Amino acid sequence: MGKYNFDEIIDRKGTSSLKYDFGPERKGRDDLLPLWVADMDFKLPEEILSDIEKRVRHGIFGYTDPKDGYKKALSSWYKKRHGFEIRDEWNTVVPGIVYSIALAIKAFTEQGDGVLIQQPVYYPFMETIKLNNRKVVNNQLIYKNDHYEIDFEDFEKKIVDENVKLFLLCSPHNPVGRVWTRQELLKMADICLRHKVYVFADEIHSDFVYKGHKHTSFITLGDEYNDLLVLGTAPTKTFNIAGLQVANVIIPNGNVRKVFRKENDAAGYSQGNALGMVATQSAYTNGEEWLDELIHYLEGNVSFIRNYLNENMPQIHMIEPEGTYLVWLDFSEITDSPKELERLIADEAKLWLDPGSIFGKETALFERINIACPRSVLEQALKQLYTAIKKHEFKD
Repeated sequence: MGKYNFDEIIDRKGTSSLKYDFGPERKGRDDLLPLWVADMDFKLPEEILSDIEKRVRHGIFGYTDPKDGYKKALSSWYKKRHGFEIRDEWNTVVPGIVYSIALAIKAFTEQGDGVLIQQPVYYPFMETIKLNNRKVVNNQLIYKNDHYEIDFEDFEKKIVDENVKLFLLCSPHNPVGRVWTRQELLKMADICLRHKVYVFADEIHSDFVYKGHKHTSFITLGDEYNDLLVLGTAPTKTFNIAGLQVANVIIPNGNVRKVFRKENDAAGYSQGNALGMVATQSAYTNGEEWLDELIHYLEGNVSFIRNYLNENMPQIHMIEPEGTYLVWLDFSEITDSPKELERLIADEAKLWLDPGSIFGKETALFERINIACPRSVLEQALKQLYTAIKKHEFKD
């Protein structure tokens, strides 16, 4: 037994939780077990809550900027966990990663320019490109033997043929769970450098990496690649504080940083969320033991879902996650109809998952499930899925 109890069931209903309280608005019903949006059902440890509570009791929440304690906590975390130092001047505090992606699109591309993504990928990538009147260019990941790889030949061809000016890298990758190797990242970095393509590296899931794998931050690949780099980091996935609206965008190159900050100024954003910064500083100072225990618990959840599927529903293929707390499931042996799959998941299994279609048109027979929940909740979800599948005769 560890110090922290991740089996505890905490009722999140009635907190305006997007995950639990918006079934009627989003799905037209309120009878689904939600394992969709990427936040966790785990409470922050007292070490961090006490710092937030102390700040709340002060009672004044005026304009706030990061001071030395915040900067030191951020730099120490990334030096210890990911092997690089962050100079104070490199960092820009923003309200979120998707916000910063939108800024990067505006800063480093013009309307009509190509922005490269690798589907199936986190769907706001595509939405943000389209809403800013840029061209979505897809370097489809190769799916083979329940594993995903990069098509490097297509990667470079698309950059050349489609006038790509910016690449949105998801690392670790959501939803397929890949933790890209240093060699894979270097291949992409070399291509981007050769064609002067800016890289926005979304590394929000970098703290969730499982045994046998190691996250390599893009910023550690070499100084020559950093002149085109915008690195998106945040404590919000790691410590479940997305609602506190805080992220850190690390840009080593002064000119690139100046252009990015100009777009931030144009958006009207200046000082950050006061409680978000308190939570960030405390988490990066006091949260390491909690995170290590959490990762161990999540590895147990991965093992649980793997074993349950193998024993009860071998037709459903789990893409073995190397990182993140999001598991990608292939239902193509259950049915060849996306509509039938969604009916099975919602109407029969009474589950709220993320359908594969929102991550790319080629993965409509996949589902993304969030396993950052007590194991008993995950077990209940799989039992409901098993009961639903057992009722019906689907594809042979």
